[in-house]
Amino acid sequence: MARPDRPARGATIVDVAARAGVSSMTVSRVINGRSGVSAETRAAVEEAIKALAYTPNVAARSLVTSSELRIGVIYSNPSAAFMSEFLTGVFEEASARSARLILVKGEGGRPPPTAAVEDLIESGVSGVLLAPPLGEAPEVLRVLRAAGCIMAAVGAYQSPDTICVRIDDRAASYQMTRLLLDLGHRRLGFVLGNPDQAASAERMAGFYAAVRERGGVEVQVAQGDFTYVSGLAAAERLLGAGDPPTAIFASNDDMAAAVVSVAHRRHLDVPVELTVVGFDDTTAALTLWPPLTTVHQPVRELAAEALGLLVAEIGQNGRHSRVPREKILEHRIVERQSTGALKPSSR
Repeated sequence: MARPDRPARGATIVDVAARAGVSSMTVSRVINGRSGVSAETRAAVEEAIKALAYTPNVAARSLVTSSELRIGVIYSNPSAAFMSEFLTGVFEEASARSARLILVKGEGGRPPPTAAVEDLIESGVSGVLLAPPLGEAPEVLRVLRAAGCIMAAVGAYQSPDTICVRIDDRAASYQMTRLLLDLGHRRLGFVLGNPDQAASAERMAGFYAAVRERGGVEVQVAQGDFTYVSGLAAAERLLGAGDPPTAIFASNDDMAAAVVSVAHRRHLDVPVELTVVGFDDTTAALTLWPPLTTVHQPVRELAAEALGLLVAEIGQNGRHSRVPREKILEHRIVERQSTGALKPSSR
């Protein structure tokens, strides 16, 4: 079925790259008359352009030649608070580096349509930055890899063709769980994040590592997907159990906020009758009552660092790169008023 926004354009820069056996970046260099392309490669690209009757996007070509450093940012995260921090970090770093940003947004944590990613590539971007969870979205990565795009991702785990910037999710979750255990809690609830994200599995692994060390701990787990709505359902399951947890660890702040909301609806005092902790330290953690104890993930710094490494990789211009493929930033536990020691009557 033809795409409505370009019914007669036919071939894309991705198609040309595939036919010529090169990256879309190389095709862009040929189209714009840049150096760094061998005569043989240039001829192959020109033959592919002719065979496919490819017509370059004139507007995009103008932008490429006027500003070399153009970064695509693909994002789709259900947490507005998280994305606010992420985009702030991206905008600040881009401004410092005089980079032009082209934003492509998906909805509800889902990847944008493949056509939107292809259009981004065809616009002539120098590289692409992926916000979580898109650094692990197969359909997005497939298109970007086929085009030979330089990529950086926040919150993703090591991939040979992507620069990954994150925190140590397992260690952070372990430390938070130890805090709950040190407060005397032995009936723990855990709300998992999106099962398709490696960070979710790492946070669960850290939780269980701490539980196994202590022994004699009852665990109840409920599945979430990092959204507030999923946190409501998870909290109802946990708190509706016959012997409910005395402390609940949610895998992000949005779901932790939902747990607090359900606790209030059930007339439970947080933290006197129920301790609740989260992960991320977004603005959601501070707008709750009581304010949320959480893992501080430096989202703004993660985004800025990823963009900086992406720009450094672009600057290598195909040479052997010394840019690290993985960078892990520091996290910390932020204790606020949502945690309390287990009351003797609750043991």
